[in-house]
Amino acid sequence: MALVLLAGTQPAWPAEGTIVVLGDSLSSGYGLHISESWVSMLEERLRAEGYGYEVVNASITGDTSSGGLARLPALLAAHEPSIVIVELGGNDGLRGQPVQSLRTNLSRIIELARDHGAAPILTGIQIPPNYGIGYTGAFARIYPELAADFDIPLVGFLMEDVALNGDLMQSDGMHPNARGHEVMLENVWAVLADLL
Repeated sequence: MALVLLAGTQPAWPAEGTIVVLGDSLSSGYGLHISESWVSMLEERLRAEGYGYEVVNASITGDTSSGGLARLPALLAAHEPSIVIVELGGNDGLRGQPVQSLRTNLSRIIELARDHGAAPILTGIQIPPNYGIGYTGAFARIYPELAADFDIPLVGFLMEDVALNGDLMQSDGMHPNARGHEVMLENVWAVLADLL
């Protein structure tokens, strides 16, 4: 028996809230059809698993933690999310911006989300050692340290099992292909599912 929806009606899953993904090109689906991004696949997974969350992809290619922080208040006001997935910092690191600035911006993003009643999830990012091992190490440590300081869920490394696998990367060597996004979704889902 087919499910028939009248014009203007919504499917029968419960409205459980909104998830906002605040990110950069790794979440915007750079170089791919938008349906191939892990964020689009996340909404499909949620529906398949019986969750009624709407997913808002507020990711902009090239964005930094300061850009995400500047955009967040309007996003919180517009969408009233129950969960905010924060995927930012890669462009800060690639531009060699101060690690302390990244820490400050991510801390403020987490605080703003919490102040607005949303549960933040932080996704860890790692960068190539262009600026030396000291900078790269300090950068990578920010994510687990902030997750511990704020007692929030952490996706250890968003591109785990993707970043060094040429079969899962686009030709630029920086951005995942569609199959890479599938793996990234699994990395996020392993953490998000516990929160749901």
